[in-house]
Amino acid sequence: MTTDFQIPREEHPFAQYIRILGKGKTGSRSFSRAEAHTAFGMLLRGEADAMQVGAFLMLLRVKEETGEELAGFVDACRTEMTAPPAGLSADLDWPSYAGKRAQHPWYLLAATLIAQAGYRVFLHGGDGHTQGRLYTEQAMQSLGLPVADSWKQVSSQLDRDSISYLPIRRFCAPLSQLMLLRPLLGLRSPVNTLSRMFNPLQASASIHSIFHPAYAELHHAADKLLGQPRSLVFKGDSGEVEIKPQAKTRLMLLQGQQESELLLPRTVADKVAAVDQPSVAPLQALWRGAQHDPYGRDATLATTAAALLAVGFADSLAPCQAHATELWNNRDKERF
Repeated sequence: MTTDFQIPREEHPFAQYIRILGKGKTGSRSFSRAEAHTAFGMLLRGEADAMQVGAFLMLLRVKEETGEELAGFVDACRTEMTAPPAGLSADLDWPSYAGKRAQHPWYLLAATLIAQAGYRVFLHGGDGHTQGRLYTEQAMQSLGLPVADSWKQVSSQLDRDSISYLPIRRFCAPLSQLMLLRPLLGLRSPVNTLSRMFNPLQASASIHSIFHPAYAELHHAADKLLGQPRSLVFKGDSGEVEIKPQAKTRLMLLQGQQESELLLPRTVADKVAAVDQPSVAPLQALWRGAQHDPYGRDATLATTAAALLAVGFADSLAPCQAHATELWNNRDKERF
């Protein structure tokens, strides 16, 4: 089998960035923040060949990205995205790109409680790219939570409801397309990491979920360079910002340039079986008080406490946990 493609006579402008990554153990190196900004900007503007895009992303995957590279990639995304209107702000940036597979999306009840507490919660995420997962856009629409199609609509939803979700395809379509390459490449790429740090409204606080605990240091390194005032990172369920109550959770908090770690104890002693299919119906039943679900309640309250820690309600867990319970007890049961 042969593949026909044009062989260029001169070196492509993007080739230099592949060469930096791919010259072997002794010749390759990481990008500076400025180089990362320029290279990723070229990807977003469609100035690289499709083969170059794949090579670039996979070489980065093998090398593993640095905090400086991630900051540069975020710089490029903020430069190339559809800019939000001046004055549009949020208190908490909540990236949601993984989708739920083994459990229901309890984190949406936590986000609702944080909005109920008066914080402006902005969620953003990607289109579903993995079969069998329930993604935030679909789940929020089913719950009747605000899903926007423009920054203008985000603004009105945050003013009215203190919560809004905007799909990344609506404000940075090229980044959305890069995410959808996973089935073609067979692997996640650094795009899945940088999207969690995008924080397009540059909210004063952000909360991230990671799969590998070692990535917490990487997230904090990038956040420091980006000047993020406050961020919280932890290993969440299925890659979403949701505490797993059947496990101890390390909460890694960044305040300015200062890092600290808090431990959230497990509250469910036994291993919890995976659900057959993630759904919003159990969320509605728990919220309304029609169904008792200890796992769902604990996941909701623990995630709410973590989010309160992220926004700076307190710098220790006990008052955040107490306030999470108070918010739950005072919830509007007719909301869903």
